[in-house]
Amino acid sequence: MKELRVNARYSQKQLADLCETTQASIGRYETGLAEPPLQKLLWYADFFDVSLDYIFGRTDNPQGMQKYPAVKAVLSKDGGLEALLEMCFTPGTAFNDRLKETIAQVLQEVKSE
Repeated sequence: MKELRVNARYSQKQLADLCETTQASIGRYETGLAEPPLQKLLWYADFFDVSLDYIFGRTDNPQGMQKYPAVKAVLSKDGGLEALLEMCFTPGTAFNDRLKETIAQVLQEVKSE
């Protein structure tokens, strides 16, 4: 939690004011002398745009353990990309074909992560 605050260049006092607590509480959370309530952990995750997995030290990825797990599960199967696209779009228009192409590229990137 301290790393998030320091990297964002907030003092303990500034952060305490923003999340409606005291500077002393922030200090205790950061040194491990007190456990922040779930409400404060959720506030930190939202404020710093990180996952709770990151806050709890379960991953070094600020966005969490795994992005898009359901999509990755479908994509991992043979023909998964095509099946997902067909479920989402009705073929026929030039716009639709271009949109499918763009989404296919994005999904390929997700699959490769």
